[in-house]
Amino acid sequence: MVRETVLDNGLKVLVQEVHTAPLASVWCWYRVGSKDETPGVTGVSHWVEHMNFKGTRNIPRDQVKGIIEKFGGSWNGYTWIDQTTYLETASKDALDRMLFIEAERMDGCLYDPADCESERTVIISELHGGENDPEQLLDTEVTAAAFKVHPYHHPTIGWLSDLQTMTRDDLYGHYRRYYVPSNATIVVVGDVDGDDVVKRVQAQFGGIAPGSRPARVRQVEPEQQAERRVVLRKEGTTAYWKAVFHAPAFADEAFFPLLVADAVLNGAAGLNIWSMGGVSRPQRSARLYRALVDGGLASSVGGALMPTEHPYLYSINASVAEGKSLAAVEDVVLKEVERLQQGGITPAEFAKVNAQLRARFVYDGDSVTDIAHQLGYFETIGSWRGYHELRARLAAVTPEAVHAAAVKYLTPANRTIGWFEPITGLGA
Repeated sequence: MVRETVLDNGLKVLVQEVHTAPLASVWCWYRVGSKDETPGVTGVSHWVEHMNFKGTRNIPRDQVKGIIEKFGGSWNGYTWIDQTTYLETASKDALDRMLFIEAERMDGCLYDPADCESERTVIISELHGGENDPEQLLDTEVTAAAFKVHPYHHPTIGWLSDLQTMTRDDLYGHYRRYYVPSNATIVVVGDVDGDDVVKRVQAQFGGIAPGSRPARVRQVEPEQQAERRVVLRKEGTTAYWKAVFHAPAFADEAFFPLLVADAVLNGAAGLNIWSMGGVSRPQRSARLYRALVDGGLASSVGGALMPTEHPYLYSINASVAEGKSLAAVEDVVLKEVERLQQGGITPAEFAKVNAQLRARFVYDGDSVTDIAHQLGYFETIGSWRGYHELRARLAAVTPEAVHAAAVKYLTPANRTIGWFEPITGLGA
């Protein structure tokens, strides 16, 4: 059972007691990601995340990453399109230290000008590293082509020109605007007492001013009118194929039917973007795996439908096998998509992928860290209750709804196709 409390300053606190091991996981979530950025400051959310490991008023910069390690625990953080989050998991005896770190991170980060400049170099290097990864580069270009209006167009790491010109004031202003209690949720899961946790959170966070809840994104992506294409020709050794289709947001009733459709094509995937369920995807009887991998055309294939606040993308990706062509892979994928649209799915497939998805939802929350992640993640895209509704929403899906979702969303006019064609010999 989840206990929900809202402090007087607007900070939401979610606590779930799990007494299987003497551990506690603390996640602090902020409703800010790359979709909340504007041209000129793309990448600011991710950069701010980096800066918030650089020391606070009461934690020297060289100790931020070491406090939890003294308790044998782990820590991390990430930024994506709808959210930014920080976590610590450690012995339950470290609960106060974990809460102290997050309270300091919310209100006391320093943004030393020299640290801002040194981190600029780190982040631009990270960007260049991504550009040298053909799959990541293709994903960035295809996503940007798919969105004309909505800020999901921007890559989370930002565009290079913005990273080169952003100032310390841009970073600190973003931090002060979004890192306020009224825009945050603390999640604690583990061997804890709910009443006790709320008192400890109140002690650490209760004195922080509430701030103003930031304005939300209002842009709506217009309906795509025709297929779009991206062709990258760069040095490399492997060809990659990708297609994205505009897809429903998590709250939309079509989300789960499309998730089932993906499971038929690619094998069931869970909905935990942090751990990805921790187990391999069951693919060997999926339609695209059999057609592409067993057929010798691709070395791997996968699909992804992620839960998001606004309508995002459903993607299909394939690594082309040596000696095979992008055109041949594309022909097979599109024929399988068309077969799904025309014939729907069989009763046996429907039963299989339902069992797979139910199992994936269990894997998604098989530790205190994963449960805390899922509660916080779904809170940032709507409500933490969405995590507890996964099985019921899946159970409500019918084969007819899967067919209807495929017919509606997997159309040529709704897709953007990307090719990465490797060119060998450059620089030799």
